[in-house]
Amino acid sequence: MNPMNWLLLPGLVLALFALVLLFGRSGRWLRRLLGLICMVLALLLAALGVSLRQYLRLDQDLPVATLEATSIGPQRFAVLVHDANGDTRRFEVLGDEWQLDARVLRWQLPALLAGVPPLYRLERLSGRYRDIDQEREAARSVFALRNRNALDLIALQQQYPQWLPFVDTRYGSGAYLPLIDGGRYEVMLHPRGGLVARGSDDFTRQALDDGE
Repeated sequence: MNPMNWLLLPGLVLALFALVLLFGRSGRWLRRLLGLICMVLALLLAALGVSLRQYLRLDQDLPVATLEATSIGPQRFAVLVHDANGDTRRFEVLGDEWQLDARVLRWQLPALLAGVPPLYRLERLSGRYRDIDQEREAARSVFALRNRNALDLIALQQQYPQWLPFVDTRYGSGAYLPLIDGGRYEVMLHPRGGLVARGSDDFTRQALDDGE
């Protein structure tokens, strides 16, 4: 099931119940007040459900992203990022290494009892320099991989923790590897251990071993 449906479906049920209360034959003010409260809660669940569109289910032993690097100049690479949705984006990364960052959501009761799995969201791709002086002074390349204009469940939880007590751990993780012309990589996200990056073909694995 799509993560957003875990909140949209209960929100829809609550909205239907609210309509029954608001437009039922009985016009008691208490009934209408309860209907308004249910409608507000339904809208809140819908908004939270939409915010989960940016997150994907965290499944073990499946890569969250694959990357391909092609040199286009000194310390300049074209990097293709393929995510678990099948989307591909191209970035021009500066430096000697690439770094991928992600964020993971976990849950408390009652979501935990409902079997809601951990979710993740790719945060950004950036370039790194091996030389510390270049890292401080050279041109940088940092790209957002998430929709920064979308409603953010993590930001909401930080501002209103009393309204989202079921959101548990919100931690970030990063992994990086050297940029290799023709290199292919895969990035795994383990529920307990964070991001792990490695070469995905013999050429890349050999090049990484030779560079150690």
